[in-house]
Amino acid sequence: MKKLKLFVLLGVSTVALGQHQHHQMTPASGKQPADTIKPMDHSMHGMDMSGGKDPSMENMGMSNDGMTMDTTMGMTHSLSRNLSMNRNGSGTTWHPDNTPMYAYMRHPVKPGGWSYMLHYAIYLRYTSQNVNNAGGRGRDRQLGAPNWVMGMAQRKVGQRGLFQVRAMLSLDPLTVSNGGYPLLFQTGETYKGQPLIDRQHPHDLVSELSVSYAHAFSKDIDVYAYVGYPGEPAVGPPAFMHRISSFNNPDAPLSHHWQDATHILFGVATAGFRYKWIKVEGSTFKGREPDENRYDFDQPRFDSYAYRVSVNPSPSLAVQFSQGFLTSPEESHPEEDVIRTTASVLHSKGLGREGRYVTSALVWGQNSHDGINENGFLAESSLQLDRVAFYGRYENVGKSPEELSLPFFDGIPGLDSHKPLTINNLTLGMNYRIAQQYGSDLVLGAQVTGAAMDRLLQPIYGKTPVSGQVYLRLSPSLMTMSGMKGHKTRHH
Repeated sequence: MKKLKLFVLLGVSTVALGQHQHHQMTPASGKQPADTIKPMDHSMHGMDMSGGKDPSMENMGMSNDGMTMDTTMGMTHSLSRNLSMNRNGSGTTWHPDNTPMYAYMRHPVKPGGWSYMLHYAIYLRYTSQNVNNAGGRGRDRQLGAPNWVMGMAQRKVGQRGLFQVRAMLSLDPLTVSNGGYPLLFQTGETYKGQPLIDRQHPHDLVSELSVSYAHAFSKDIDVYAYVGYPGEPAVGPPAFMHRISSFNNPDAPLSHHWQDATHILFGVATAGFRYKWIKVEGSTFKGREPDENRYDFDQPRFDSYAYRVSVNPSPSLAVQFSQGFLTSPEESHPEEDVIRTTASVLHSKGLGREGRYVTSALVWGQNSHDGINENGFLAESSLQLDRVAFYGRYENVGKSPEELSLPFFDGIPGLDSHKPLTINNLTLGMNYRIAQQYGSDLVLGAQVTGAAMDRLLQPIYGKTPVSGQVYLRLSPSLMTMSGMKGHKTRHH
């Protein structure tokens, strides 16, 4: 009951903050081109739009590739005054410019002031794993509440500079326990000195504290620096909880530690350069993932490094390739260094009017160590049709018997502890928005997951394990152009 009380308190306080900052900026159904989700001029919020010409629009232009240019007031991209805010991903990653946003915003009345943004998602859910195999490994259930909240504050510096502070918090250790939540075939990190198997680890209470500064040499050229303690280096696509294609699914991917697990590291420094729609960046960071104490700040180190190349060839696409050289990332294998290579394609497309869109992601990640290559492939998509969403995620991932702690099981012939065993996972789900108030959505959803795996795993897990869950999600509403234009906001 204490955990549920904390969950309720978090939800009430977050909605209260949204009510203060958001002023019921609810979606509307105005028409827009079928193949785009318009990046918004966020400088409109916080200004009186009741009549007359919007002065902020006088300062907005368009670049040759259709990207939003710098505005005198209002929030832009985290690392560029000349890019749309919709391109923001976790850390320094890029989304497509057409990516829809769910957030509260507050903008300054006068030039030179601070802009603020708040994102969050809270899932009150009941999950049951491996329901069809009595006695099968990983058979477990839990009533819990995975959650995260992220706040950003941004201020323009002079005519070309941009400064931002960002913080991300999670009450996972309280609402899903220090041992995490049940998730069949999941691996990574430890609890009570033992590897977590068939469970997703909780995120740290403080999951990001970062500052960044960007300088625009022109509308086409930016340089920037990002420092986080904790933070996210230049490895992988946007972390799963921040990918809009993954927004409706409360579960972490099984390939999380092959693709984007570096999104919480205690010590990150990144420098980058953008030319038009291409970005190159490099990071140095602490390779070891967070320890079991979810409330402290781990000792910073800079013993690992990475590079990433990102390309947004059109408003609907974001492509990246990255490689990280991680020193001793896993506490359960301290002697093991890993080369993590990733590639991804993200896609976002509007479907005729606001509130209707489809978003997708194709992600590949590979961990290489001791001459062994382990691969993880992910394909996910979400179709939003106003109040209703349909979504799915398919994964193909190779996990070794050692990764799954199978050497501790006897009587399994033919096992090579280092040879990856293939796991195929398919999740299908849908949800429905049952309430919308004060710029916040309450969504009821359900999903089911089925797995097909290497035959050597069947004596342990059973045949074709099935898992399922039902959930309520509380989050900000979709931000829309027509919703902003049709609402008279007040000065702050």
